[in-house]
Amino acid sequence: MIEILNPAELVRARATGALVADILQTLRSRSTVGTNLLDIDRWAREMIVEAGATSCYVDYAPSFGRGPFGHYICTSVDDAVLHGLPHDYRLADGDLLTLDLAVSLGGVVADSAISFVVGGSRAPESLALIDATERALAAGIAAAGPGVHLGDVSHAIGTVLGAAGYPVNTEFGGHGVGSTMHQDPHVSNTGRPGRGYRLRPGLLLALEPWVMADTDELVTDADGWTLRSATGSRTAHSEHTIAITEDGAEILTLPTRRV
Repeated sequence: MIEILNPAELVRARATGALVADILQTLRSRSTVGTNLLDIDRWAREMIVEAGATSCYVDYAPSFGRGPFGHYICTSVDDAVLHGLPHDYRLADGDLLTLDLAVSLGGVVADSAISFVVGGSRAPESLALIDATERALAAGIAAAGPGVHLGDVSHAIGTVLGAAGYPVNTEFGGHGVGSTMHQDPHVSNTGRPGRGYRLRPGLLLALEPWVMADTDELVTDADGWTLRSATGSRTAHSEHTIAITEDGAEILTLPTRRV
């Protein structure tokens, strides 16, 4: 199902997006050397509950995971790139951490992910991966607008990732959001321009470029959820929820405050 939001729902979507962004920024500031992933999950739960919102993850049980997920945020470290299940692990200096969060507030969902390096170490490989996903995300957003084919957005994302030298996995990508977290249309991280669904005002899309340094092959952890690069290489993932408007695309998951 492709869901088109009305103006009142779009107002609520902006509030949800701001909440997701602000929670992620708070968690980023707290994620230092020695922080336990389970503490990040606990902090996420506390902020979601305090805001009167609902987690999209706790009861989530799709076919590709061993559900229900049972946690409030995805925490993926180094070679883990998607659906990282929080567990008893303390962050080390130089870890590349991805936080992926989706919540529902006022009946509307927003979804966002950030990748960053923990501590003072700044390995060039990690920074290059993060930079590529952020630039690809920006390119996808710039390409989106009313009447634009979905393939144009995917092509813009894939062009940046390919130019950076990274293989692109097409099994997982972006998606529509609205009253639920995962909806049609699927947004591949590479595609052909001029093809696919034409975007309409009121459509919400979660665009999420993600890459692994030297492979497009994923393996699943024994926890049934965490997806890692098959070669053990580092990974990165950036995501925003956007709303298609009459004028272009509005980013809903920008933080409203600095922490």
